[in-house]
Amino acid sequence: MMKEIKIYIQYSLEFFFIMLILIIMVLISVAYTTLLERKILGYIQLRKGPNKVGLIGIFQPFSDAIKLFCKETVSLMNINFFIYLFSPMLSMLLMMIMWFNYPYKFNLMSMNLGLIFMFCVFSIGVYGLMWAGWSSNSMYSLLGSIRLISQTISYEVSFMLLIFSIFMLTESYNILQMTFYQNNIWFIFMLSGIGLMFYVSLLIELNRTPFDLAEGESELVSGFNTEYMSGLFALIFLAEYGMINFMSMLYTMLFLGGIDFLFFFKVFFLIFSIIWMRGSFPRIRYDKLMYLVWKIFLSSILNFILFIMMIKLLLLD
Repeated sequence: MMKEIKIYIQYSLEFFFIMLILIIMVLISVAYTTLLERKILGYIQLRKGPNKVGLIGIFQPFSDAIKLFCKETVSLMNINFFIYLFSPMLSMLLMMIMWFNYPYKFNLMSMNLGLIFMFCVFSIGVYGLMWAGWSSNSMYSLLGSIRLISQTISYEVSFMLLIFSIFMLTESYNILQMTFYQNNIWFIFMLSGIGLMFYVSLLIELNRTPFDLAEGESELVSGFNTEYMSGLFALIFLAEYGMINFMSMLYTMLFLGGIDFLFFFKVFFLIFSIIWMRGSFPRIRYDKLMYLVWKIFLSSILNFILFIMMIKLLLLD
């Protein structure tokens, strides 16, 4: 009995330190993703971007973090204070929980039901942003959160079906096993249409241009986060960029061959492409987004799932 307890404590400590290192690395990567975005957008717009704090602006993210967390928080009138305070923390917490799904190839830590776990966290994620808009007691924030809810409900149907189509081929919810199924050919070549729809759905999930309708500055000032400032705004910011890194990792695992010696280069390329989209395309109209999700994506993916089912039935026969 004592031996089993010692083994349990040992594994618990190992898991704790691995998760702690993961969280620290994620936060550092998020900080430098913001710098990367500002640099790329700067060169797209024919300017330098941050280049004053340290060599070529290398310490700029830490300077921004110190500035944001040291700024004064103004107490707003008639807000639901506890929900207003809790919502950014919830978004940040869910982003960090999503990273527990990271596939460890070398120390054999991976979830057999990782995709199911990811679905559950995705479904909860909208609550943090919805409560943030509602608790602010601002019409701009409320309109932004309402648009976010309708956008999320619309895209998540096809988004889940896209991942389900991959599951039907691999018959596994383990993200790490996606690497084994792509040893000979990446899914992006075999399922190019699914890969393209998944990439667009990824941009919608991340509220990135041209689908950043929940934060439409031109009509909503800043959307659901209008009344947030200082540290709470920084938490929303960190959650958004942490999800950019996570979704880039997920796309690499599902479509670009999974974990290999080019893994981090592929993740970097996807992050670069997401930022590149922001510098290249204008914001889409809201009704166009709904038409794209409900009329094009949903019908296409349902047809593709039927096609996969027929192929599998023929192969079984």
